Amino acid sequence: MRHLWPETKKLGLLTGPILIAQLTQMLMGVVDTLMAGRVGATDLAAVSVGGSVWVPLTLLVFGLGLALAPVISHCDGANERSQVARHFQQSLYTCIIGAVLTGILLYLAPYFLGVLDVEEDFRDKTIAYLRYIMWGLPAFVLYVVLRNLCEGLSHTMPSLVIGIIGLLINIPVNYIFIYGKLGMPALGGAGAGVASAIVLWGMALSLLGYVLVAKRYKKVAPFAKFYPPNWDDITHFVRLGFPISMALFFETSLFAAVAILIAPLGAIVVSGHQIALNVSSLVYMFPLSLSMAVTLRIGFALGAQRSEDAMNAFKVALLLGVSFATVNGLGMWLGGRWLASLYTTDAEIIALASTLLGLAAIFTISDTFQAISIGALRGYKDTRASMIVTLIAYWPFGLTVGVVLGLTDLIVPRMGAAGFWIGFISGLSVAAVMLTVRLYRVHHNWELQGKAHAD
Repeated sequence: MRHLWPETKKLGLLTGPILIAQLTQMLMGVVDTLMAGRVGATDLAAVSVGGSVWVPLTLLVFGLGLALAPVISHCDGANERSQVARHFQQSLYTCIIGAVLTGILLYLAPYFLGVLDVEEDFRDKTIAYLRYIMWGLPAFVLYVVLRNLCEGLSHTMPSLVIGIIGLLINIPVNYIFIYGKLGMPALGGAGAGVASAIVLWGMALSLLGYVLVAKRYKKVAPFAKFYPPNWDDITHFVRLGFPISMALFFETSLFAAVAILIAPLGAIVVSGHQIALNVSSLVYMFPLSLSMAVTLRIGFALGAQRSEDAMNAFKVALLLGVSFATVNGLGMWLGGRWLASLYTTDAEIIALASTLLGLAAIFTISDTFQAISIGALRGYKDTRASMIVTLIAYWPFGLTVGVVLGLTDLIVPRMGAAGFWIGFISGLSVAAVMLTVRLYRVHHNWELQGKAHAD
């Protein structure tokens, strides 16, 4: 208990800015959707499908970039800041390689759309959206690596400020290119792709300018010396970052697969499911941000050879996360009908969404548990186990439970969307248990290594 308040304060100072940064990124997607939707249904669909292609493909770069934060935090804790610049530049090279692969897939994605039986106008606008947003990919690389440099040094405030800047840029630039203002052509939904690329460059250059002039980065001097690509370092970052990318992909693809599987059940089922998923995704922003913060706290503690502090950080983060999830879960369970009524006035959709939000109350606790465990393991530089666990728990286990309960009568009469949500709960619960067991084993090994080093 004596560690509770000091660690809570430290985690809070890290989590708050990350949370606001994550929410601003989510709001950018909401703004794109709302502004494109005012043009027409086809433009709205183009932005939705284009975003559904862009986000999963850029997870490769995002995951590779996330590997930098624990490496930097270890250096910071060990007082080895002279190594920060080298790690930063090698991470940048790694993410550039990832971006080349991502860019190729993004370039080829429209050709896959071309073979689908969809309206020509919709296909053309989706392809245009992807072609425009691709120009922001280099900026995305730079921003991801710079952000993880800052956060690895336990400096999360730039994420907050740059996120707000990005949101403020996003609204007027969307207005100009979607609706054709200030002499620009009206591009409709495709204009959101132009706006996104411009916003990404604005965020990347703003963060770059800050890192170049801020006094706190003079000590690490990330650009003072040029380090050529080192394949051992790049391989190290790939080994750390690729499993992070895959774990994120397994999670996002699971929800995408469920959306496809429930589509034949009708518009009411799809709408109720989407409302529950939207609310729970918003609630998930807190444990996700706390997960990133605990990565930094554990990395710093391990770098300073204080393994006990690392485990204390995990326990406090878990206490905070589960407490928050319990309160939010009660809100979703008791206020499900009210929350659903914010999205629609259809009584059938509200009734279904309310039921699913009751299940989401359980879902959010399991999700919080596994998210914080993944963040803690990342602090220990153990990412491969998270990839394996999430693959097994989400797909062979969670999705199977969802399909059996939702679409068949093998165990109980088919439950529809509710069956898939029970599958979510099952998969996340299994992941939470397996990841926590793995964490304690990794922590025990760190303690043994520390004792051997001391002897």
